[in-house]
Formats: sequence, C-alpha cells, structure tokens
Amino acid sequence: MDFFHRKKKCEQCDEKFTTDGDLMHHARHIHHQTIVNCTECGKEFVHEKDRLHHARKEHDEKMKKRSNKESFPDKNDSLQDRVDEQTKHFSDKLLNV
Repeated sequence: MDFFHRKKKCEQCDEKFTTDGDLMHHARHIHHQTIVNCTECGKEFVHEKDRLHHARKEHDEKMKKRSNKESFPDKNDSLQDRVDEQTKHFSDKLLNV
C-alpha cells in the first residue's frame, strides 16, 4: 500500500520517494547530482526545468517587473516615434537617390 503514496521519482534509477527532500538527498548522495537553487527563495530542485517552472509559477510578479519594457522606464515613446528617431539620420541620403 505504501508504494501508491510515493510520488517523487528519480529520473536516473526510477526509485520513488514520498517527499522532495528524500529525492534531493538521494540525487546528491547516490547519483552525485548537482542541486539547483531558486535565486528568489532558495528552494532546491534536481533539474533546471523544474526550477524555471517554479520561478514562473511562484515568482511571476517579480518576473513581470523584469520585462524588457519596464527595464527602460525613460523609453515611453511609441513605436512610430522610435522608428522616426532612427530613420531621420538616413532621410537626406534617401531623398537624393
């Protein structure tokens, strides 16, 4: 009956564990695997993909604040304003063709 309650599975040897901690201990000591830590809360993960999933799910607000648009608050120009700014340097050359 205990077998059905084991949910965490080692991807290298298919051994099953009841808790994340047991799986981490197994991965470190049996397979000598490096554990990845979340940079925000320090939670440990066996795989980078699991850490990324956790970060997107649990720390989504902070990830949104780090978006490209909010990284440059002084750049509130519209797309057309930015295009005009870049093309004004080339307008003289284009008109003389």
